[in-house]
Amino acid sequence: MSYRKKALITGSSRGIGKGIALKLAAQGADVAIHYYRNRKAADDTLAEVRLRGADGFIVQADISNPAEIARMFDEIGERFEGLDIFVANARPEAAEFFYPPLEITPVQWDSAFDSQVKAFLVAVRQAVQLMRDGGRIVAITHSPGGRTGSLQPWVAMGSAKAALESLVRYFAVALAKRGITVNAVSPGWIEDSVLNSLPEPAQDAIRRWHTRGWTPMGRLGTPADIGNAVALLCSEDAGWITGQILFADGGASLMDAGHPPELQLGW
Repeated sequence: MSYRKKALITGSSRGIGKGIALKLAAQGADVAIHYYRNRKAADDTLAEVRLRGADGFIVQADISNPAEIARMFDEIGERFEGLDIFVANARPEAAEFFYPPLEITPVQWDSAFDSQVKAFLVAVRQAVQLMRDGGRIVAITHSPGGRTGSLQPWVAMGSAKAALESLVRYFAVALAKRGITVNAVSPGWIEDSVLNSLPEPAQDAIRRWHTRGWTPMGRLGTPADIGNAVALLCSEDAGWITGQILFADGGASLMDAGHPPELQLGW
């Protein structure tokens, strides 16, 4: 019987995390579906994993709490007896951190950092104890936090994602001799994600903005698009790629905010 890879994706009951879980399952990996509050969504995702011929189980944890991260990996070790792929995707709901820099409280700031860069630090050190040489680690980030300051209420999560990207590079060097790669995927705007938690007028504005050219490919992404990007980095052929950020955004990160899209695209 051939060996089946074992994967853990945090925040994989819905949205981008679910897209990643389903793609890895379709490629033959057994998947641990992590959730924090929505057990039914996790059950539904696991059922879809099994429809793709893979198996797995559900694990619950608050990834902003180091003790719960340790408990989660203890369970992974007991049930999988090893780990090949770890994808850090989970984040808190926007209401916990979505405040501008002159208003955000230290508690709200900590919500972003504890769930991102601190959680990644703790989780990777746990994951590599279970991981075989040649394993794959991927963090899901978001580029505006590291490059702009215009979306003011994103200050905490943007800063946390920037720190997360830096930590990806440090871990990539630390784990290189074991052949474990550590990379990040930076999505653009994605349907069935945080976008769908925004008010309808905001969703409509974002869709119009990107379909008219701010995403050169003329559409928003899907969870499956991000699953495809993560799967590329988790493949055997990606063993020489580490410490990198892969922008999976339909070209949105190539656009210049100083010029209208019609001028940039030659329309």
